Amino acid sequence: MTNQKITLKYILAGILAVIFTWVIHEFTHWFTSESLGYESIMRLNSVSAIDGQERMEWHKILISASGPIVTIFQAILIFIILRTKGWHKYIYPALFVPLYMRLLAGLMNFIKPNDEGRIGEVLGIGLFTLSIIVSGLLFFMVFKISKKYELNWKFNFWTTIITMVVSSILILSDQFFGIRIL
Repeated sequence: MTNQKITLKYILAGILAVIFTWVIHEFTHWFTSESLGYESIMRLNSVSAIDGQERMEWHKILISASGPIVTIFQAILIFIILRTKGWHKYIYPALFVPLYMRLLAGLMNFIKPNDEGRIGEVLGIGLFTLSIIVSGLLFFMVFKISKKYELNWKFNFWTTIITMVVSSILILSDQFFGIRIL
């Protein structure tokens, strides 16, 4: 039986997974934007070019794609580790958080196009197509690990709650305080 006990150490691992995933995602957007020659601002939940800079359309696609690509790469890496090295509950949140993050981003397309939504619109394949594909891939990986290690619903429920609370704090902090990181 796999260790599925929710401890303070697991909660801390979940908090770190959310913060790491969000920061590396936004940093990748920022780094891509800067690499393409745009002076940019990185906040907790967004990256934007300094006022007055108009980005070329294909640069917008590259910048939008870079964050989800690194998030998917993180999930694939953790998935491979969990599949080949055995169960390690403290790294599981680093697989779970990308699913939550990209699913939430896909749902936010109803309000304002997000990374995959913006790319889908430019490519003419629809606002939700890429979000569904990315979320489906990430769900598949979480499902396979949950099935392999017989993770119960309570463990995934509490992992979801930890992820929701910490990501909500990050998102709301960004919206209300506009915390600039870079």
